[in-house]
Amino acid sequence: MFVRKGKRAVGRIALGAFLWLCSACSSLPGTTLPSESASPHPHLRHARLYLAAADYRRAIDACLEEVRARPSVASYVYLTYVYHALDAYLDDLAKKDQWVGIEQLALSLAGDRPEQLLDPPDILARVAKELIHTSVQKQSDITAAMASRLDAAEVRRLWEEQTAWRRAHPQDWWRSAPEAWRWDSP
Repeated sequence: MFVRKGKRAVGRIALGAFLWLCSACSSLPGTTLPSESASPHPHLRHARLYLAAADYRRAIDACLEEVRARPSVASYVYLTYVYHALDAYLDDLAKKDQWVGIEQLALSLAGDRPEQLLDPPDILARVAKELIHTSVQKQSDITAAMASRLDAAEVRRLWEEQTAWRRAHPQDWWRSAPEAWRWDSP
């Protein structure tokens, strides 16, 4: 019995020492993981992927994480853009009379966090469309105003880039962020 407990204690000590060594080494200069140093805006890179998947809930969450981690004009503008992309996707579904898709979108947006855009999830698709549309407009107005308070000239420049992107991709611009915004990728 004592031998078994002794082996477990030695194992725990060894594991603890190993974990401490790993954490100590990771704080040394030049020891960042490639994924950490590859992109200055990893959350925005994730948001781009979520946009491509039409996972607007996670795209918004990724942008909010970027705003928390690195508040900047770019992060606020990107968040505003994602809200606009969500609204455009919603309009596209409605134009194509794809109400099941709107119900699925409403369910994916429903949640229990403060950033939620819609609650409760069990509502008619046409009502959900209006609720989402109104919420998205309010949130995008707020984030756009925050970005403008930081640097209005930079916001204008970024918004010109996204306007050009929308013109170049009128049928599906909401599936990705503008190519000019390469600071979201490695």
